[in-house]
Amino acid sequence: MTAPADPLVVADEVAVSDEPGQKPPSAVVVRGRGSLVFRRFRRNKAALVALVILVLLFVAAFLGPVVYKAITGWTYSSQDYSSFLKPPSGSHWFGTTQIGQDVFAQTMRGLQKSLIIGLLVALISTGLAAVVGACAGYFGGWVDRALMWGVDLLLVIPSFLIVAIISTAFQDAGWIVLVFLIAVFAWMITARIIRGMTLSLKEREFVLAASYSGVSSAGIIFRHLIPNMSSLLIIDATIAVATAIIAETGLSYFGFGVQPPDVSLGNLIADGTRSAFTFPWLFMFSGGLLVATTLAVSVIGDALRDALDPSSTRAGSTK
Repeated sequence: MTAPADPLVVADEVAVSDEPGQKPPSAVVVRGRGSLVFRRFRRNKAALVALVILVLLFVAAFLGPVVYKAITGWTYSSQDYSSFLKPPSGSHWFGTTQIGQDVFAQTMRGLQKSLIIGLLVALISTGLAAVVGACAGYFGGWVDRALMWGVDLLLVIPSFLIVAIISTAFQDAGWIVLVFLIAVFAWMITARIIRGMTLSLKEREFVLAASYSGVSSAGIIFRHLIPNMSSLLIIDATIAVATAIIAETGLSYFGFGVQPPDVSLGNLIADGTRSAFTFPWLFMFSGGLLVATTLAVSVIGDALRDALDPSSTRAGSTK
């Protein structure tokens, strides 16, 4: 059985009743592609739960510190000199650190920073992969060879080591440099996939018609090729968020990421690891939020892949 195409508008057949005397309904019901994808996505209960969890994590990260400060008066940088290594309580919801810092305020600040870094890395790396892959596939020739040579070079470079070395030289510039360093090494495989898809798409009728109509190469790439690969790019961006959060956490854990006095989940986990069994609240909240965030993003990305793939059977019926 041949897999259906991925059209912008999908018509779902409606069964016609065999009962005599009943007026048959319309032959087809036309649904937009966005409506179809949403219907397939919402049939995945795990994805809906993951989406709710991710939304709650965003709300907690960005609104939690404001509400918490209004209730308790503590921020991620303040210290309570009367409470050192205190367990969770009404005045300190997640307990305190060795120097009296509030663990809840610090954890929410770390989650906020990790989410921002993950989203920015995903945006930059996916955009870079789309442009480089589409240009290499569409132009071919020396452009393709030069771009793919650069991709192959970046693939063989030990990215973690390079980012760790370069990040130490730009620690004063803040975490934004870390975003670009992670993004630079996170797009190459996707760019190769986009190149292969472009080689197929550029021979399609709508691309040839646009070329014969005088549409510029940039117009064909950005208005015709990349939009027709949006399904893959959306899935890649979703997965890149989780990958970037893990990469930032790993770098911060070893001291190459977000630097004090700012915090991220990585350096919170690093600080709490030594006391994970004696003072577990220093470790378990930041570690638990890291697991919850990456797992939720991964489940959503997997569900989006099924919803955007018309040949997938795991998303259920489209009717």
